[in-house]
This record gives sequence, structure tokens and C-alpha cells, in this order.
Amino acid sequence: MTDVLRSETLVHCADAPDAPWWRHAVIYQIYPRSWADSNADGIGDLPGITERLPYLRDLGVDAVWLSPFYVSPQADAGYDVADYRDIDPIFGTLADAEQLVTSAHDLGLRVIVDLVPNHTSDEHAWFRAALAAEPGSRERARYLFRDGRGDRGEEPPNNWTSVFGGPAWEPVDDGRTGETGTQQWYLHLFDPKQPDLDWTNPEVRREFEDILRFWLDRGVDGFRVDVAHGLVKADGLPDWTGPQQMLGDLDGSAHPGQPGHQPGEAPMWDQDGVHEIYREWRTVLEEYAVPGADRDRILCAEAWVDDPERAARYVRPDEMHQAFNFDFLQSPWRAPDLRGVVEESLGANDEVGAPTSWVMSNHDVVRHASRLGLPVGTPRPNGIGIGDPQPDPGLGWQRARAATALMLALPGSSYLYQGEELGLPDHVQMPDEVRQDPTWERSGHTERGRDGARVPMPWEGGRAAYGFGPSGDVWLPQPDDYGPLAVDQQDGVPGSTLELYRTLLRLRRELGLGRGSLSWLGGYADAVVAFVNGGPGEARTPVGVVANLGSESVRLPEGAEVLVASGDLADGAVPTDVTVWVRLSGMAIEPAAS
Repeated sequence: MTDVLRSETLVHCADAPDAPWWRHAVIYQIYPRSWADSNADGIGDLPGITERLPYLRDLGVDAVWLSPFYVSPQADAGYDVADYRDIDPIFGTLADAEQLVTSAHDLGLRVIVDLVPNHTSDEHAWFRAALAAEPGSRERARYLFRDGRGDRGEEPPNNWTSVFGGPAWEPVDDGRTGETGTQQWYLHLFDPKQPDLDWTNPEVRREFEDILRFWLDRGVDGFRVDVAHGLVKADGLPDWTGPQQMLGDLDGSAHPGQPGHQPGEAPMWDQDGVHEIYREWRTVLEEYAVPGADRDRILCAEAWVDDPERAARYVRPDEMHQAFNFDFLQSPWRAPDLRGVVEESLGANDEVGAPTSWVMSNHDVVRHASRLGLPVGTPRPNGIGIGDPQPDPGLGWQRARAATALMLALPGSSYLYQGEELGLPDHVQMPDEVRQDPTWERSGHTERGRDGARVPMPWEGGRAAYGFGPSGDVWLPQPDDYGPLAVDQQDGVPGSTLELYRTLLRLRRELGLGRGSLSWLGGYADAVVAFVNGGPGEARTPVGVVANLGSESVRLPEGAEVLVASGDLADGAVPTDVTVWVRLSGMAIEPAAS
């Protein structure tokens, strides 16, 4: 007789077996400065990436996303672009970029490149022309120049602050004045070397459509769009007294009823006008689709938008294909919180027919192997350094493995950040004098910033710089605990984090979990996240997932066959901070009405 395993609710229906690649892909982020150095200068480069691409094929990912490699003065690690159509010499040449794309495709990997449309570098030809031109000129109209307040414009045009700290306006020191004879200023939501573009200007829109075509013509498979929620500002640039946060709820202050929580309330973020821009871009990408070849080119939004329904607007059918699920990244390590985020995210995206794109770490946040080692409920820090509360490394490692096993079992797409497959923590003891993130200086040394998550990769435990490059030099120092975590120290070692990731990714692909359905699995305590992932069209044996976040071990379903576990089981039971995938053979799923 067939056992019946009852689930509480059918949350998400399975995708079609032939769904486009991006709806279920696992995409691996490479931070070019810190991946592999081929020319002994201590900085990673494009040839270094190309050389190491077979590692990613063997890991089992579907695509790579490259953080910016464009010509840049590197005031913000390349997110200050001076030329969108060329490669910065520290990374190589345009020919190197084209070879990288070709090599990736030969290995079956797609390539996503970063696009930075909210601002340029102050060394971009457009901004240099703007500074040389008169107020009110065509050149200045590409950016957000405004007359200052006060008798002679000595005060900024409004009270906005920069994400990196300090005012968001920089005075123009050229002796020219605006129409009222007052000082002019330009807006920079980030560093003064990153002036914001004015996206109400048709010339700006045409330029970026041309940039999209430039890279699509070179074979890239899509774009990750930086600060996708920031391009359009509210009319009149009104003053703002709420918190200035781009990277989500850093300090825990953005709760319902407080400034900054209501969708679209902050005048510099998530304005409705951004969606018209992305509809235009989607049209450009559709020109490059190859019918019947699963060659869709995609857009992925970096949109730090708290409300799931508001975030889902970015992935409506005529806009972007994906948007990072930052609510999942920021969720506390508590089962009710995680269940809530998963259900709300899937529900909001299902309403617009889009997949959910899960993520735990990236170049802007403390790695989850460190973040999850802090006490549950600790506000997410913007960097960890000497003198700060330190994470428990063993606890963080254990929870990070469990969190990744949970994430990779969820239907939709997933993003991995370089080195997380090794269990890399942040460099939480980095000397402050070597920090390069502009956040550190502009915050008056109150926010350590993102350097700890950007440390160069360890490839070989016994070599200088752990095999990052031939010289042993590194642009940021690596912590001592990276040596035992190097690729060659984990390759082929049963139970290592690298081998866990390889197994998870292989099973995810073989079992079609990215295209599956999701139903909550009943019978477990509130401290457990338990669900069933059914196959595309329910054609395969369902996979059960049990993540134990409680203090007591829990049993697996009777007769379940263990496929993979993030940690050792205890007499067949799931210990605290362990996630297990099981095959539910001999059982039928009977979901309750959704």
C-alpha cells in the first residue's frame, strides 16, 4: 500500500520541463579583482578567469556573472565606469573579454556582465564635458546638476545623504553659476567620483541601449543591472528625512509604519519610472533571441526593495527576467522567518509569471559563513573588523552549509558568490589601514564596508597567496584560515564544503529541482523548515527537504532515502543546523488546496 505524505499547502506549481534556462539556472558570481591573477600584479584579471573556467564547469553551475571590468579609476572597485565599451588595463583587453566569452560557451557556461547605469565615473567623457560646459547646457543635462540653496547657493540642493556616508551633493568648483547666480552642485548617491545620470534625458537612454547592443554583439548572455531601483528620482528631488539605505534593512530600523518602509516612499529609490526603462531594454534583448535554441539573453535586477509585491514588478513579462531575492539573504536564521520569505517570494513572483532568484552572499554583504555565525537576530553588519563583535566560525560554517542546501533545493534560480563553495568566511580581522572600500572613509570610520567579502580566492593551500597568482602579491590580504579552505585542500575530500556543493548542484540538475513545485511538509515543529519539491510536471519521485533550525534533533519521514546532508546525521535523525534532502520513494504527495 502506498503511504501518503500530507503537505500543509501547495505553495508553488512546477515549471514546464522545457522552461528557458534562466528560470532554473545556478549562476556563479566572479569578482574579477579577486578570482585569479595571471600577470603577477596581485590583481585578478580576465585571462585568470578564462584559465579557471573548467573549475566552474566541474562545480556544476550554468553561468557566470562578472562584476565590472570596464575602464575605471577604481574609486569604487570598478563600479565607477569611465568607458563602458572597453576593458580596464588592470583586467586585460577587449580581446581578452571576447576570448573569455568564447571559452565559457565552449565549456557550456553562459556569461552575464555587470551594467552600471545609475552613475558613471567623474572621469567619463560625458562628465568631463559637463564640467567644462555652462550651467543649463546639453552636457550638464545628462547628469543631475542643480543650483544650491541659500543666498548664493552655498547649501546643497536638498538634504539627501550618500549611501557611502556624508552629503549626496558635491559643489562644482568652476567659477560658473546657475541661472540665479548661485553655486551649482551635482548629485552622487554613492561616492563623489560617481555622479548620477539623469534618466529623464532621452540621450542617456539611447546611450545605454547602444551599450547593451555593444556587449550583446560580443556574445554575452545577459546583464546584472547595478542599483536597478535607483535610476529614476522623484520629481523635484524633495528632501528626505528617512534612513538612507540601498542595501536593505542594515540596522533593523525599516519596519512597517516607519519612514523608508513604505514602497516607493524614499524619493531616490524604487520610483515607478524605472519600469519604462526596463521595458525598452527588454525589447533590445528580444532582438537577440534565437528561436528554439534556448538562447534567451537576460536582465537581472539588483533591486533592494523590501516589499515582495513591489520587487516582483521588476520581473513582469515585459521587463527583467530575474531579480535577486534580498529578503531571503537578509532573513534571520529562524524557521518561521525563512518559511515566510519563501512563501511570500514565490507567491509574488508567481503572480507575474517569474521565477524567484535566491541568493545568500555577494560582493556587497558579509559572507553568510560569517553572518550566520553571529547571534540570531543581530542586525546585518556592513563589514566586520578588529574590535567588532566576532562571529562564531564553526557555527557560521555549519549554518552556511545548511542554508545553502536549503536554498539549492528551492524552485527557481540561484546565485552563488565566489568562494562560498569553499566555506570562505569574511576577513573579520582585516587591518583598517588596508581597507579600500570608500564606505570606510566616507562614514568617518563607523562602517567598515565590504572589503572583507572581496578577499582573493585561495586555490592552493601551500603556496604564497594560496595560489592566487604567480607573484604571491594580493591587492587585499587573505586571512590565515583561508589556507586549509583552499581548493586543493578540499578537492575530492569527502564531507568538504566543496564536495558538498558539487553534490548539491549535481543532484539539483539531475532531479530538476529548479523547475519543481513546492509544498510545505506537515508534521514538524515550528523550528523546522520542511517541504517537498515535486518534479516538472510531477514526473519524478518527489524530494523532501528537512532543515532543522531547532535545538533538538528531528526524524526524517519514514522510509525516506537520504540523498545528501549538509552535516552528519545522528542515528538517522537531523541534528540542529543541518539540512537533508531525501527521496520520498513509495510515497504519494497529497497537497491540501492552495
